[in-house]
Amino acid sequence: MWNSIRTDAYEGMLAETITMAGHNGDNIHAYFARPLGEGPYPGIILIPHIPGWDEFYRETARRFAHHGYATLCPDIYCRFGHGTPDEIAAKAREAGGVPDDSVMGDCEGALKHIKNLPYSNGKVGVIGTCSGGRHAFLAACKVQEIDAAVDCWGGGVVAAKERLTPSQPVAPIDYTDQLGCPLLGIFGNDDQSPPPEEVDIHEAALKQHGKDYEFYRYDGAGHGFWYYHTDRYRPRQTMDSWEKVFAFFGKHLSGRT
Repeated sequence: MWNSIRTDAYEGMLAETITMAGHNGDNIHAYFARPLGEGPYPGIILIPHIPGWDEFYRETARRFAHHGYATLCPDIYCRFGHGTPDEIAAKAREAGGVPDDSVMGDCEGALKHIKNLPYSNGKVGVIGTCSGGRHAFLAACKVQEIDAAVDCWGGGVVAAKERLTPSQPVAPIDYTDQLGCPLLGIFGNDDQSPPPEEVDIHEAALKQHGKDYEFYRYDGAGHGFWYYHTDRYRPRQTMDSWEKVFAFFGKHLSGRT
């Protein structure tokens, strides 16, 4: 993946904020990044984390576009208003988070949007980190026609009844039997959300139901170890896991690795 470009190859991308139809037909904002060219290109739904629809996710969308993916990152927090990502994320936390049904509806809208693009190859993956990783797994279980899913340290996939809320009424692990595509999991062994014990439970459920999955667990890495703007960043583990992500999507979405 890293430095696999050719010096004689054309490179170009378009990255912009667009409006798309989300849950219940709501018009919501999304950040869209795609390679320039005729395609066809596979698509990716990029689900934001609890810190919000932020700059890290915009840069991640452009990274995927650079590697040949039409990437759509819906603003799942838009119903809390507009402001800085920190301001809107605080409102979402105060309200108990974004309702799962709303996020799944936004994912369905994003999937339809990508598949209708004239340069789509018809395949779409989903990925998220933190709460977005939880939502990525949930989408892989509940949204039809997703071809591959990546859960990056999604806390709350395994959840006891006392942790459930009106916004998140069911633990995603309870939908494991409905998982409809291959799953890649990226986790840090120093994480506490999810802790290694919950990752074990998640993996056992996948095995029990005979699902196609790959889990990678990194020593010396905690929650959010991709976040290069924080002291949690772990460059070696980050680059290795990015290689895993691109190899996985390349295999299942016929994208460029």
